Amino acid sequence: MDKHFIYKSTDAIIKQAAGFQISPVLLKVVAPLAILLFASLGLNFYQQQQRSLWKTIKNPDTVSLLRQFVTQEKAQAYTDTNGVPPEFRSMFKSAERGDWLTFSNKYLTLIEERNYWLSLMCGERRSNDYSGRVEDWISNVTGKIGWRWEPRSPPGLTGTAGEAVKDMYGALESLAVGNEEYSTQFGREIFNSIPAGSIYLGGPGPGRFLVTAMCQSHLHDNQFCIVAQDELRDEDYRGVLENRYGKEIYIPTKNDQEQCIKEFRDNIERQMRIGPAGSEHFPYLDINTDLAKIMFEKNPRREFYLNEEYPMEWMNLHLEPYGLIFKLNREPAATISDKIVARDHAYWLQRIKPMIGGWLTETTTVAQVVAFVEKIHWRQDLRGFDGDTKFIQNAYWQIMFSRPRSAIAGLYQWRADHSADSADKNRMLQEADFAFRQAWALSPGSLEILCRYVNFLLSQNNYKAALLVANTSALLPQNTGDETLTQLLTSLKEWQTNPPSATHM
Repeated sequence: MDKHFIYKSTDAIIKQAAGFQISPVLLKVVAPLAILLFASLGLNFYQQQQRSLWKTIKNPDTVSLLRQFVTQEKAQAYTDTNGVPPEFRSMFKSAERGDWLTFSNKYLTLIEERNYWLSLMCGERRSNDYSGRVEDWISNVTGKIGWRWEPRSPPGLTGTAGEAVKDMYGALESLAVGNEEYSTQFGREIFNSIPAGSIYLGGPGPGRFLVTAMCQSHLHDNQFCIVAQDELRDEDYRGVLENRYGKEIYIPTKNDQEQCIKEFRDNIERQMRIGPAGSEHFPYLDINTDLAKIMFEKNPRREFYLNEEYPMEWMNLHLEPYGLIFKLNREPAATISDKIVARDHAYWLQRIKPMIGGWLTETTTVAQVVAFVEKIHWRQDLRGFDGDTKFIQNAYWQIMFSRPRSAIAGLYQWRADHSADSADKNRMLQEADFAFRQAWALSPGSLEILCRYVNFLLSQNNYKAALLVANTSALLPQNTGDETLTQLLTSLKEWQTNPPSATHM
């Protein structure tokens, strides 16, 4: 803090004190305390400014975009007819300052408190949890003296205000944890690839939140609609969609959801009549999947695009790789054309080259990918590495790009599994193999990516490669002692000599 400010503040205090005839002894006590108070406030303000996300982002256009995004999300929140809880208002203030540390702490604390409250509704007093100890103690004491007291229910992340908080958290996390360079590339590339007027189905990750930050579709008619495919079953969320897009597109209704449940029950009854012979294809309820299909069918004039977070099988015949995402074509296709496959292949060859180098091609073996992971990620030997060292040191970026490549590999694998033509099957398997190798090379520490790749290798009876890949991931520090990976390795070692039957894989 400027020392002249402290001197001026001290003079002002002394003059003010003289006017009120404060004793010199008291003045000697008050003046230093006031100086300390001013210094503390100044230091706190300085620290907030220094840790501001706006300070770490180099591109002023990105800062401006995020500031505008926060302002617009806040404005949307205050249109919530249920009001804005004080917890949300406090988080909005932190977001406006770009204070990610404070915002994220408040957000995670709210999640913890909400989970505690839900545990009370289930009759479970988790008094060993920090979030509930004080509330438990007060409730117990007041109960003994005849009062009835229960802790106030923390707000849920629902409705317009709750969605605004989630959108802010997801977008700011992508820039704070993932940092600027690749996060903005990822968001802008998806945003620029989707035509105006389309419907974009996003998941619970950066594929939704970064794009939301860059697309103010709920405020401007010339953009596209963003829908969280994993929240369609939530009636409150559908209400938010209705407020945003209800005049433009069809939003699934409560009646649609009830119809989905009825059809599921009818399928159960049908299978029960068939008996054990039909148990192999026993139906399961996935409301989000069914409502997404209804939305697709009820908006026939809209183009659909998808950021796949989990597979929806009805989509597979409609999907085509489209850069970092998928395009959901209106008509199902018997196969993915050579042209689309070649475009996807060329795109990813160029996309990952600046990240991990240009060494991974169609002829690169699993052993060579393993050697790369051991050298770069385990031994951290960067000699001869022609990729981006910042990328291989940022796990958030790695999974951000690896996940869509793994999803595309999964589509190729599904196509191969369901193709009756041997040439087409082999073509899809080759592309799936190549895409999985790329995905794992991008993020070798991710168990999600590893398991998907290992499952593919097992489906091809390549137990040796599956064990080699899993062993290599187990070497990485972030996977040390992971129980899931340990169990996987145990199974893979056993299957080297005693392979499981196809029905148990």
